[in-house]
Amino acid sequence: MEYTKLGNTGLTVSRICLGCMSYGEGDWREWTLDTTAAREHFAIALESGVTFFDTADVYSNGSSEEITGHWLGEMAARDDIVIATKVQGPMSYESGASGATNHNRQGLSRKHIIEACENSLRRLNTDYIDLYQIHRWDFRTPIEETLDALDTLVRSGKVRYLGASSMAAWQFSQALYTAKEFGWQRFVSMQNHYNLIYREEEREMIPLCIDRGIGLIPWSPLARGFLDGNRSAEKGEGPTKRAQTDHMARTMYFKDNDYKIAEAAQQVARNHDITPTQAACAWVLQAPGVTAPIIGATKIHHLQEIFATVDIKLSGEEIATMETPYRPHAIAGHSQPTPARMLK
Repeated sequence: MEYTKLGNTGLTVSRICLGCMSYGEGDWREWTLDTTAAREHFAIALESGVTFFDTADVYSNGSSEEITGHWLGEMAARDDIVIATKVQGPMSYESGASGATNHNRQGLSRKHIIEACENSLRRLNTDYIDLYQIHRWDFRTPIEETLDALDTLVRSGKVRYLGASSMAAWQFSQALYTAKEFGWQRFVSMQNHYNLIYREEEREMIPLCIDRGIGLIPWSPLARGFLDGNRSAEKGEGPTKRAQTDHMARTMYFKDNDYKIAEAAQQVARNHDITPTQAACAWVLQAPGVTAPIIGATKIHHLQEIFATVDIKLSGEEIATMETPYRPHAIAGHSQPTPARMLK
């Protein structure tokens, strides 16, 4: 495994981050692995030198955090690992007498952020969170309120660093500027949607992050398995349970030109005697500004393949081979603000 700093901070992380959305009890997703099945995943990750783990409170309605905290607490020394989680999504769909959703159990209000952090600490069974991230932008809460609440958590010692996830570049710029204006803790990382098939982040977000010293930790760096080259244009599914039931993947990928990119990854993979997924991951690892792609899997051999990609180096010609077929995509992975939403 290789290691690097997270953006312009002194925090060292592994070049691969284990994404823990795959783990959870219950029926949140058909393909999630329960506590027992997840054990080997964490064991192999730690044996491979992975020190960076990412989850979110909404994953399996909190049980992903519980499983992550359980196995890391048993297998690793707390000071040797970096735990990241996220806040923003709804944590309760229970209806009151009026039939309305409990609005205060979602979003980025001060009330919800403080409550959500306390709950995440309990589920993760830890005294502090290394990287606490806002999962998406909250159009209904002033960014000043959100940043002030996050700053409170850092100053209280419950959070070490702050991160953000998919949003428009102007929104992230506003958050960075506002934090500086008020002397609050700023975001040090951006978890954005970025892979060979979806490169719209190269237009504004990635240049902004490189300029501001923000570490990039992309989600879905392997296009949810699409780059394996085993997806069917007719059925839109692959061989695993997740591939067969992941409806979000169908909305983001499977465009005609996406198959050309997958074919290019297969071509480069043959040159190195590796899998197309490994070639795609190596491309992300060599992309400017990327600290650590977040990799999730339900199969052990898939994890082992990805952990080995830190040793794969692509030539400039191979990178060009995989990049050339790209065509622009519509924004995917976060909601774009409309004038009505901006005006609240």
